[in-house]
Amino acid sequence: MSVNKLLVAGAGQMGAGIVQVSAVAGLDVVMIDVADEFIERGMAGIEKGLGRMVERGRMEGAARDAALARITTSTDMAVGAGADLFVEAAPEVVEIKAGLFARAAVILRDDAIIATNTSSLSVTKLAAFVTNPARFVGIHFFNPVPAMALVEVVKGSATSDETVAAARAYAETVGKTPITVSDSPGFVVNRILFPMINEAARAFAEGVAGAADIDTGMKLGTNWPMGPLALADLVGLDTTKAILETLERELGDASYRPAEILGELVAAGKSGRKSGAGFFDYSR
Repeated sequence: MSVNKLLVAGAGQMGAGIVQVSAVAGLDVVMIDVADEFIERGMAGIEKGLGRMVERGRMEGAARDAALARITTSTDMAVGAGADLFVEAAPEVVEIKAGLFARAAVILRDDAIIATNTSSLSVTKLAAFVTNPARFVGIHFFNPVPAMALVEVVKGSATSDETVAAARAYAETVGKTPITVSDSPGFVVNRILFPMINEAARAFAEGVAGAADIDTGMKLGTNWPMGPLALADLVGLDTTKAILETLERELGDASYRPAEILGELVAAGKSGRKSGAGFFDYSR
C-alpha cells in the first residue's frame, strides 16, 4: 500500500513534527488532538519551523504555503477516516494509546495501517487494541522530527511483512532512513542511549562534574553532536524517566532504574526545555 493521506493523533512536539515532514513531502495530513488549544500550539510550531526553512533558503515561500494547505486539523478523529496511515503520537500512557487505537480501528478502512510512535512500549502488546494486528506497526521518529534522519520501523509479533514494507516506504517518502527492528523494550536506539543519559545524570548528581562539563566531555570525547544532559532536557526529563522505568520493568534489570536526580527535577517542575529548566536553564 502507498501512503497518500495521513492521520496523526497528537499535536505535541512529536506529532506536529510528523505532520510537518509529511506535509512537506506532499502528503495530505489530518492532525487531531483533544483540545483546540493543543492544535493551535502545534500549528504554530509547524508554521515557525517552515518559516525558518524559508528564511534559510531551504524552501520557497510557495512550497511552505502549499505544505500548510495540505494540513487539516480537528478534535474529531472521524475527519481523517480516509487516511491510508494512522500514526499515534500521544503521551506514553497505555490507556490513552489504547483508546486511540480502538477508535482508529473502527473509523479507518480495513486495509489502513495503524502505527504507534511509542519510544519504549511493546508494539506487540499495543497491537492487542486493534482488530487486525497484522496491520499494526511501530513507526518511531526521533526528536526533533524535522532534523533527525532515522525512523525505527518496529515489527510486532503479528505485524505482516507488507505492513513493514509500507511503513518503510512511508519513512523514505518523508525523507527519513528506516531501520527494521523486532519488538523489544527500547528497540535499538533508546535501549543503548538512555542508560548512557542515566549514567550522565548520576555523574552530575554525584558531583563528578557540572552539567556543562559533562556535556562538553561527551561532545568532544565521543563526537556526540549534543551532550547527554542537554539531550535529556530536549527529550523531556519526565519522558526520559518514563522510558528508563519501562526499560527496567520490561527487561527486569535494575541497572536501568532512573537516577534519583531525574525524579527530583521533574517533581520540582523542571522537565527540560519545555518547562524552561532541567539540567540547564532555558528561561532566557
